[in-house]
Amino acid sequence: MMKLHKTVFKNYAIVALLLGLGFESYAQERPDKPVTIDSFDVVRDYKPILADAVKIRRSPDMTNKRSYMPKFSYNNITDKKLDINTGLKELDVMETPFTKTQDITSNYAKFGIGNFNTILGEAYFAVEDYEDLRFGGFVKHLNQKGSLEDQKFSRQEVGIFGRRILPQFTVDGLIGYNRYATNFYGIPVDDLGTSLNPSREAQRFNDIYFSGELTSKFDPANEDALSYSAKLDAYSYGDKFDAKENSVAISAYLNKRVRTFNIGLNAAVDVNSISGTNNVLNDGKLNNSVANINPYISFKGQNYAITLGANIVSEFGDSTRFNIFPSAEVDFSLVPEYIHLFGGVNGNVQKTSYKNLAQINPYLGPDLHIQNTIERLSFFGGIKGNAGATFGYKAKIMFKTLEGVPFFVNDMEAPFRFDLVYDGDGDKATKYFGLEGEINIRLSELVNLGGRLNWDEYSLATQEEAWHTPKMRLAATARFNISEKLYIDAEALFHGESYARAYTYTNMGTTTPAEPSASYTKYTIPGFFDLSAGAEYKAIKKLGIFVKANNMFNTEYQRYYYYPKLGFNVIGGLNYSF
Repeated sequence: MMKLHKTVFKNYAIVALLLGLGFESYAQERPDKPVTIDSFDVVRDYKPILADAVKIRRSPDMTNKRSYMPKFSYNNITDKKLDINTGLKELDVMETPFTKTQDITSNYAKFGIGNFNTILGEAYFAVEDYEDLRFGGFVKHLNQKGSLEDQKFSRQEVGIFGRRILPQFTVDGLIGYNRYATNFYGIPVDDLGTSLNPSREAQRFNDIYFSGELTSKFDPANEDALSYSAKLDAYSYGDKFDAKENSVAISAYLNKRVRTFNIGLNAAVDVNSISGTNNVLNDGKLNNSVANINPYISFKGQNYAITLGANIVSEFGDSTRFNIFPSAEVDFSLVPEYIHLFGGVNGNVQKTSYKNLAQINPYLGPDLHIQNTIERLSFFGGIKGNAGATFGYKAKIMFKTLEGVPFFVNDMEAPFRFDLVYDGDGDKATKYFGLEGEINIRLSELVNLGGRLNWDEYSLATQEEAWHTPKMRLAATARFNISEKLYIDAEALFHGESYARAYTYTNMGTTTPAEPSASYTKYTIPGFFDLSAGAEYKAIKKLGIFVKANNMFNTEYQRYYYYPKLGFNVIGGLNYSF
């Protein structure tokens, strides 16, 4: 007990001594205040009790437990610390290295050979390094020799083109030269089997042409936009003999838009002259020129478009004729972008051109009779639409009243050549009924299909048949992108049967020419199916290998009487892109 009192007393003595020293130091700072001792504060270690902890609403977890932290690895991010000691650094602008705007692959050269002594050569180049300028040129050559005597074909093309885009309009131009050569290889025979075409004379066509157009830029945001264009087309076309055609055509287009209305005008003048016709009064020369004006007004809404106007056509030259035809069209969107109904009525004059005739049938004879075709009244209507970018279709029905419809017939004196006959004149007009259908399908990025169907039915005024004109024509195409290096194309063509007007020839002797019969005989030209397919393989980036097979069923069918086509033929070779 005594020991405990001594300890407590000892502690109190130490506390009193410390307090005395504290007050002494304070007295030195405040000498005017006396030193007194009123009470003693006992200081001890703080020990929290439960009452203080109640102030914390959620008791903290004081356990010293550390959860497992997985280690992440980012392979695509460089292990580089961001230096932010002095804030963000200023980005340094670095000069980009020179690069081409695009990888140009439109330039190419192609060479191939095949059976029937086929030689193919093509080259195409274009400068496309400028945004507002593009120009280039092309050259082509193809020649073939069939199994029949003098069954030869040769075609050459060369041309240059250009396009310049200016702030207000665009200018396009093309100038070129085409040459096509063949022989009158058709071999009609008389009743004794003697050939009526022993010489099989050569024929060739030369075409020098130019086309230039100026077109304004279209501004869809401008409700009062004015658009215009002007075009010049000219050519000089002639054969090996006396037939030659020169044409200069100037056309223009002007359209003023006022919100939903459009007021416009189409105008054209085609000055045309042909030599080597049957116009004996002017030494075989014929001036066959046409001018037309088409004023119109159109109304365009969200789901419809209506165009009303007139087509005023004047034929001038050796013969003069003036016609005014109606011109009206309507397009109604039954289901926007999917189903459109369209229809209209119009009329026009179709100029008969020697160039167009010779490109369709190169075995024409001399001294042709040339006259234009008049569409007195033409009604049409149909449906069209698409389903996105994978499916598109169009179906059209037509009915026309025509005058001066040309057809090819074998010449009486030289049946290996062709003459022209016309149907429909004045009150005896030709009635035409036609169907036209088109479809395009994109099954995937690998498969693209397309097809076109034409049905032409004529109710003729004077001719027995629409000579050399099949009622049904069907064309189909397909493209398969097997891989980035392999492409396959296929094309099928079907023509229904047609009819030819020809004569039978009686051989009266060895020195006397065979005499034709008094009246012609109608011959049936069978229909045909022509299947072609080709493939191209890119061996390396710029070098490819191609092969093309034509008439795979090896059918020597005839498009024109006495002129069979080539049988099965294959062309293969190399192409190089640069």
